[in-house]
Amino acid sequence: MNIILFETDQRNCLLPLCYTRPVASLRTGILTIFEKWKLRLSGNYSFKTELYLKEKFPLTLAEDNLLISAHICPNDELAKQVKELKSFEGIKWQGIPVALRVPAAQVKSYPALSETIKWDNFDGHLDNIRYAWDLNEASGNQFQLDFELVTAGRQSAPLSGSNNVIAPENIFVEEGARVEFATINASAGPVYVGKGAEIMEGALIRGPLALGEHSVVNLGSKIYGPVSIGPYCRVGGEISHSILIGYSNKGHDGFLGHSVLGEWCNLGAGTNVSNLKNTYDKVKVWSYPEGKFVRTGLQFCGLIMGDHSKAGINTMFNTGTVVGVGCNIHGAGFPRQFVPSFSDGGVHGYKVHQLKTVFGTAAQVMARRSTVLTDADQRLLTAIFDKSAVSRKF
Repeated sequence: MNIILFETDQRNCLLPLCYTRPVASLRTGILTIFEKWKLRLSGNYSFKTELYLKEKFPLTLAEDNLLISAHICPNDELAKQVKELKSFEGIKWQGIPVALRVPAAQVKSYPALSETIKWDNFDGHLDNIRYAWDLNEASGNQFQLDFELVTAGRQSAPLSGSNNVIAPENIFVEEGARVEFATINASAGPVYVGKGAEIMEGALIRGPLALGEHSVVNLGSKIYGPVSIGPYCRVGGEISHSILIGYSNKGHDGFLGHSVLGEWCNLGAGTNVSNLKNTYDKVKVWSYPEGKFVRTGLQFCGLIMGDHSKAGINTMFNTGTVVGVGCNIHGAGFPRQFVPSFSDGGVHGYKVHQLKTVFGTAAQVMARRSTVLTDADQRLLTAIFDKSAVSRKF
C-alpha cells in the first residue's frame, strides 16, 4: 500500500517545530507520529507537506493511495479500520478527516474531493496534534500505547542488580543499553531505554520516560515524566513533562518543564525554564498564524524551541517562551517570550544570525554525532530564513 501522511493548515500552529519537518515527524510518547503509523500499518510511506520540505520529505504517488492525517495519533482500533478502507472511502473522527483511499489523480486535489468520498466514523478517543503543547498533553496516553506496541511479544534485556527499581514489569531495556546504580520508579508509567542508551549512576527516574537510542542521562539527573527523549540526546539536571525530538542537549543542572525542543538544540549550563506563572494564570504563547500571543488554556507551559537553536549558560526562559529556528541566545536576564528565527542576542537586543554562521555551527555540531550538514539541509534552512524574515523586526 502507498501511504501518504498529509497535513492541514493547522501545521502553521505547530511552528517553529514544523519549519524543518512534517507534522508526522513530531514526537509524543516514545515514538514519532510517523513511527506510530508505520508499526501498525505496513506500506511505503511519504509526506504531503510544504513545497520547500519536499526535497528531504518527498511525496510518492501510486495508482492506489491511502491518505492519513499526520495530526492524528493512531491506536490499534483505528489502524484496523483504516486498513479495511476501499477506494473512495474514508474515516472521520469528530468531523475531522482521518484517512481516505483514492487514486493518484485525486491526491493533489484533496480536500476539494472530500464530498465524493463515502465517509465512515471512528468513535473512540484519539489524540489530535494541533498545537505544540498538544504533544505534551497527549504524551501520557501515548506512552502507554507506544510501550505496548514496541514491547509486544518481546523480552527486555536484563537490568543490572545495582539499580533500585520499582515496578520492573513496566521497564524495557533494549540490547546494548547501560543502566547502573540508578533509581527507577515505573509504577506511574513505563520506562523505555533504547539501544545503546545510558542512564548514569545516581540518576533518579520516575516514569513515564523514553530514552532514545544512544541518548544519555547524566550523573545525578532528576527526571519525572512524562518525558520523551529522542535519539542521540544528552540530558541532565531536572526535567519534567518535556520532549526532546532528537539530537539535542540539556546536559547540565537547571530546570526544563512542559517544554518541546527540536533537533540540534543546546541549553547551556544553568539554563532554567519557567513553566508556571507567579500568578498561576493560564499561559499565553506566540501564534505564528495570528502574529500575536494566544491563550493556551493551560496553567503549565514552558519553552518551545525550533531546530539548531542554542542558549548560553544561565539563560532564563519565561513561561510560554517560543524560540524559532537557528537562534543564538546569550546574556543575562530573561529573553523576550517570542524570539524570531535566526536571531542572535538577548535582553540587550538582537541582530540577524546570519546563515553562514548558522551553517558553520550546524556542521560542527552535527559532526559530533557523525552526521553531515548536507546541501539539502542548507537549502532547507535558507528557505526558512526567507520565510521567517517578516518576524525579524530589529
